[in-house]
Amino acid sequence: MKRVHVAAAVIRGADGRVLIARRPDDKHQGGLWEFPGGKVEEGEPVQAALARELEEELGIRVQQARPLIRVAHDYPDKQVLLDVWEVSAFDGEPHGAEGQPLAWVSPRELPDYDFPAANRPIVQAARLPERYLITPDGLEPQEIVQGIRAAVASGVRLIQLRAPNMYSPEYRDLAVDAVGLCAGKAQLMLKGPLEWLGDFPSAGWHLTAEQLRKYAPNGRPFPVDRLLAASCHNAEELALASAMGVDFITLSPVQATESHPGEPALGWEAAQALIGGFNQPVFLLGGLGPQDVERAWQIGAQGVAGIRAFWPKAEG
Repeated sequence: MKRVHVAAAVIRGADGRVLIARRPDDKHQGGLWEFPGGKVEEGEPVQAALARELEEELGIRVQQARPLIRVAHDYPDKQVLLDVWEVSAFDGEPHGAEGQPLAWVSPRELPDYDFPAANRPIVQAARLPERYLITPDGLEPQEIVQGIRAAVASGVRLIQLRAPNMYSPEYRDLAVDAVGLCAGKAQLMLKGPLEWLGDFPSAGWHLTAEQLRKYAPNGRPFPVDRLLAASCHNAEELALASAMGVDFITLSPVQATESHPGEPALGWEAAQALIGGFNQPVFLLGGLGPQDVERAWQIGAQGVAGIRAFWPKAEG
């Protein structure tokens, strides 16, 4: 069965809302919501196909777009490759040129709509930012609290509280403060024993590679309405993350880092190859900073995760 190549768009309005369309009842996966787009013709560049489809379907002309995620999915009766781009600027007023209902939806509300199975990773990618801040080692709890407060104030929307050298009670106390600082403004990801899950219901959980190997055979440890991430370093760990149903991963180290001086770096080419076989959002980690976000997009990543590169500089 030949895989159908589809160009699709996460179209973002000036207010951050995302445009979705309802599929006609008589089409494959009819009646479900989708991200607008259509089939890429033989030999047609993806960007050209996207521009053509959006003009035909919605009456808009794309002005600014960049890669977001590629998803390969096998239905019982059809195989698809969704080449998804984020469209952040366009001319014209979107309307259902083919009679299809449209809706502008906040990223937070996207999971409330019924999408085809192949679209689920796109929903996650549309909700995640391009930067993932990880708290540095070696700081006092008060320094971490101040840094998280400054990061949230500057617009950081995804934060991992990583403090491997702290005692458990100290980390838990810090997690309580971090939950409060992030409430309604940023998504907090915690690390630690899964026995703590019930104590921090608003937080997502970021599994270590060791936890991933241990727990993946048991499946996802909590429902899909809570974010689950994992640290991955090779194809085997990516396969475990996929089987477990994680929402996103970090892939590292892309480049050599001061924190792990003896660890061999993947390099950009190997990172791209690993991303190509994985259907969920990927943040690249290891020796990277804000200047690498565009390159990460071009090889299929959601963006970049960073520790010192994204940590707010101390004042004074």
